[in-house]
Amino acid sequence: MLACRALTSVGRRAISTSVCLRGHGHGVAKVEDFSLPAYFDRRDSPLPDIEYVRNLDKDQKALKEKEKGSWATLNKEEILSLYRIKFQNTFAEMNKPSSEWKTVVGGILFLTGFTGLIVWWQRMYVYGDVPHTLSEEWQAQQVKRMLDMRVNPVEGFSAKWDYDKNEWKK
Repeated sequence: MLACRALTSVGRRAISTSVCLRGHGHGVAKVEDFSLPAYFDRRDSPLPDIEYVRNLDKDQKALKEKEKGSWATLNKEEILSLYRIKFQNTFAEMNKPSSEWKTVVGGILFLTGFTGLIVWWQRMYVYGDVPHTLSEEWQAQQVKRMLDMRVNPVEGFSAKWDYDKNEWKK
């Protein structure tokens, strides 16, 4: 019996240790250094800290060398490719409306419908009948009882009832 317990605890220890070893093994995530400058396309700050393309290929390097000379020798495609090295999007592309609003509205409508189904289900299967204290007759009897007891006669409920005329004060 004691040996069985000892082997069971050793087995649990081996399983938990192997799980821990597997979790801390080989795959190390690359940590982003947020103190270095980063590229962002934003309309409010149109000049990013660094260029969009960081690692240039040989054609792009040759074009950057050509850029140092006269721009009159550059054609339209070369100027555009120089722009694409520096920036990812143009202002027109940044200002272009997206269709993200359709996803947001669809999600809102879906969640509203799902909430409605939950409320309907609760009313049908969770909640019981309405308590008898919410009926009109019960509430009328309760008001009459409170008036007979003269509840809060200074500024409250009974102060608004005229006991001589048997009606609410105007």
